[in-house]
Amino acid sequence: MPVAPRAYARRVRAARLPAHKTLEGFDFAFQPSMPERLLRELAGLSFLETATNLIFLGPPGVGKTHLASALAAQTLDAGHSVLLTTLGGLAEALDGSPSPTAWRHRLRRYVLTRVLVIDEVGYTRLTAEQAHALFELVTARYEKGAILLTSNTSFAEWGALLGNEVLASALLDRLLHHAEGITISGASYRMKDRAALRTTPGAVAS
Repeated sequence: MPVAPRAYARRVRAARLPAHKTLEGFDFAFQPSMPERLLRELAGLSFLETATNLIFLGPPGVGKTHLASALAAQTLDAGHSVLLTTLGGLAEALDGSPSPTAWRHRLRRYVLTRVLVIDEVGYTRLTAEQAHALFELVTARYEKGAILLTSNTSFAEWGALLGNEVLASALLDRLLHHAEGITISGASYRMKDRAALRTTPGAVAS
């Protein structure tokens, strides 16, 4: 059944995705460590039916957000809801509320979306309250909805990130039980573009 243009436009606005990203726009040749075949398979969206989380790990600039956003856009095109947030934005949104009812209502938005993208995990250290809110969110989505997560931090460092080793272990147990880990190594796309600018005749550095 064709997707109503207005309904699609509403989902796109609600998703808060960055500029439209696609797998076709990803330079797999520049990142040979990236399993292109796996990404093509994931683009079929079978991970939605199994509520499998996709965890993109790697240093800054290697394309983690691009790939997560591309799969999220594919999900939108298939008629499903998506919401993208950074961990910092999520922590701020769930950090306290005038009442437990209002807090639950706020959490519900992140629980009910078909795909939740949590970007930039590793840049923000969480308070005890924020760490427990993240744990509740992951628990609420466990085996019900997929999470696409990008991080430059190894799982061994999540205890420090959450400020609680026991809580981090319990959260990772749920997050990784049904998950596909995708590790990307290699050079930064930003550095690649900067190098290209320096070697372009007549280029002016900004």
